Amino acid sequence: MTVPASTAPQVPPQQDPRQDPPHETPAHEVPAHGAPPHEAPLHEAPPQGTPAHGAPAGLQEPAAPAPRPQSRGADTRALTQVLFGQLKGLEPGTSEHNRVRGALIEANLPLVRYAAARFRSRNEPMEDVVQVGTIGLINAIDRFDPERGVQFPTFAMPTVVGEIKRYFRDNVRTVHVPRRLHELWVQVNAATEDLTTLHGRTPTTPEIAERLRISEDEVLSCIEAGRSYHATSLEAAQEGDGMPGLLDRLGYEDPELAGVEHRDLVRHLLVQLPEREQRILLLRYYNNLTQSQISAELGVSQMHVSRLLARSFARLRSANRIEA
Repeated sequence: MTVPASTAPQVPPQQDPRQDPPHETPAHEVPAHGAPPHEAPLHEAPPQGTPAHGAPAGLQEPAAPAPRPQSRGADTRALTQVLFGQLKGLEPGTSEHNRVRGALIEANLPLVRYAAARFRSRNEPMEDVVQVGTIGLINAIDRFDPERGVQFPTFAMPTVVGEIKRYFRDNVRTVHVPRRLHELWVQVNAATEDLTTLHGRTPTTPEIAERLRISEDEVLSCIEAGRSYHATSLEAAQEGDGMPGLLDRLGYEDPELAGVEHRDLVRHLLVQLPEREQRILLLRYYNNLTQSQISAELGVSQMHVSRLLARSFARLRSANRIEA
């Protein structure tokens, strides 16, 4: 009996036909060798994790790519633990200690960015906030003790947030306000947002005071304190009254201000002179009288008045020499 060539079993090249043929699987059950695991066949694929229809128990459709064994946060925590273990055995100040410490800072910068994102509503450049938070991160790294059994992010977060809050409290506000008033201002802001959402309009001062159970004066003080975050331009026109800017309403500089210190010094030195010499100096330099007028006033000669003035000047210079 002759078998047609199309149905005759094909022997792979360079394979001994006397050997057992390799186990073959139908093409519709297993994708072609080398195909990416994420490419599905044209027909509907069976549910993930179940064997293909009609396939032997040992053969299954290729499983989907396995998820990463650890998340990015877990990788960072594991790396942080390893670096702290290395840092513990290094001498502070050495190049190796600085290298490992720098690696710890770089690995935990996402923690700083996460903490800084809580302060986006403060209208402060995020670069500055992240920089301040990094200072808190460095302080936390220097103080952290791995032997206490606490995860580093749990230990570092309060330090980072505290450093950022301290920055806003001490450096951002134009005018420093009491801490209690600042904390109450945060509550007033939150109550204002809640009441605005509830009533669909801006709440009044009595409504905010009733919500927080504080006086209206305290609410007004908090609102005024909140304005210390933003300085008003001296050149900007005043809102509402149409008045010119503060810069245009500032007074001129008094030219006599430069002589205030000198006058106070002279007043201190004058009391050291005799009474008659004090009077001559006052008549000459405060009443602007000439030596002839002073001599007529005191009943002495002009030459004597000139000698008394010269002697007074010598005493004043010897008591306190003024640099020209």
